[in-house]
Amino acid sequence: MLARCQSASLLGLEACPVTVEVDLAPGLPGLQLVGLPDAAIQESRERVRAALRNSGFRGPLVRVIVNLAPADLRKEGPAFDLPIALALLAASGQLDAPLLKGLWCAGELGLDGSLRPCRGILAVACLAASSGASALIVPEANASEALLVPGLKVIAASSLQELVMLLRQKPEQRSCRVYSQTEQQPPAKATEAPAAIIGQSLAQTALAVTAAGGHHLLMVGPPGCGKTLLARFLPQLLPPLTRQEALEISRVQSIAGVLVPGDGLAKQRPFRAPHHNCSSAALLGGGAIPRPGELSLAHGGVLFLDELAEFPRRVLDQLRQPLEEGVLWLSRSRLKCAFPCQITLVAATNPCPCGWYGDPDHPCRCTPLQRQRYWSRLSGPLIDRLDLQLRLERLTSSEIRASLTPTTASAKAVSTPTPEQIISARQRMKARNPDGCLNAALSGPQLGDHGGLCDGVLEQWERAVHQRKLSARSGLRVLRVARTLADLRDQAKISGRDLAAALCFRSFDTGN
Repeated sequence: MLARCQSASLLGLEACPVTVEVDLAPGLPGLQLVGLPDAAIQESRERVRAALRNSGFRGPLVRVIVNLAPADLRKEGPAFDLPIALALLAASGQLDAPLLKGLWCAGELGLDGSLRPCRGILAVACLAASSGASALIVPEANASEALLVPGLKVIAASSLQELVMLLRQKPEQRSCRVYSQTEQQPPAKATEAPAAIIGQSLAQTALAVTAAGGHHLLMVGPPGCGKTLLARFLPQLLPPLTRQEALEISRVQSIAGVLVPGDGLAKQRPFRAPHHNCSSAALLGGGAIPRPGELSLAHGGVLFLDELAEFPRRVLDQLRQPLEEGVLWLSRSRLKCAFPCQITLVAATNPCPCGWYGDPDHPCRCTPLQRQRYWSRLSGPLIDRLDLQLRLERLTSSEIRASLTPTTASAKAVSTPTPEQIISARQRMKARNPDGCLNAALSGPQLGDHGGLCDGVLEQWERAVHQRKLSARSGLRVLRVARTLADLRDQAKISGRDLAAALCFRSFDTGN
């Protein structure tokens, strides 16, 4: 007897429909899987057998052939356990085959018949809803994720036995939920005040510009000057997520398998800080069927690359195109996947291998050749793409002491930027810029049409670009930063003061 059940396979951020076909035929008992399954799907034979037996169902005593159609599409992951088990029950007469009509399902089976969560449910739910599915069957831990798709009926169960009992009931008696727009709202704005930062007033201005305009930031300074603290402070300044942004972030995290089961919609902007010895596949993504890497997992948030000069140059140079376009393309022989990566990049590094070059109190132990080799790991095109380049100094003992006293710390941190200032600046950008984009995404013609340059500013900018021998890309980024500084001051036009401040953040275009 032949039975079918509908499921889906993940390809990048999208899901492709897969029909699970089960046929029982005379012959020696056995279960054969065809349709380009990976090792995890091949092992589902033992999981399905044990789950059926421990759930009180009969195991197949005939030859069983399971086909995952289309046959030329590679499939991976344990999410096909549940559709294989349901189709097998229907083929053996233990479940009425019409009950599976119009249903989509995905889930991993335990040996005891329990349903375990799997990754990519949000993408599967979107595909099921667009394909007109009557309902989607998922493990209970994935229910909140599947319910993010409007209008999709979701049947959630904790075990195979419980699911079969639900399917045998009348549709109106099943314990399922229908999504409504009021069930999940966009994440609320955080009520906690940002942590105070002592000293580093120029760095605080740079953080405000980074958060407001979506600019990339490079911090160079000796050990212990606060580079990591400043980077981890940045997510507190970013505006709260909109519902669309939260859905995009949740989808990427679900595909990567890092979305916490039961959490549903992402509630805060991501902050990713990969180690400097990570591979290009870990940073950018990869695999036979590509999965997102740290770059895409930081979509909508902050990617912090500490010890930037310790990263392999071949890895860093692969960031250039994604930083420019906000999309990462991964190509394989049979497919090409696009992963979003609209991030705020924050990079930190020491000025030399020992870390003390330029410090008045600690002599540098590095030779000029060692410093040159150290900085040669950062290519000119990559530094060009970092809008803000900041040199930090060590905090004084009095500033460190002030941070130990809460009262003194709050008094000293009056210049710390607030999320309200960032939100106001972004609202001005949204009202002025084409398509409501941030200043960091403005093109050259758009800067001329919407930048609002005061008289004489372009002449000052032209002289500065000529004297400092800035590239065309660096020169335009100076204007974008100046536009953001003007927005933070609630000014309609870029003044000479804004341009001078923006030029202060271009310190490393020609190296150390």
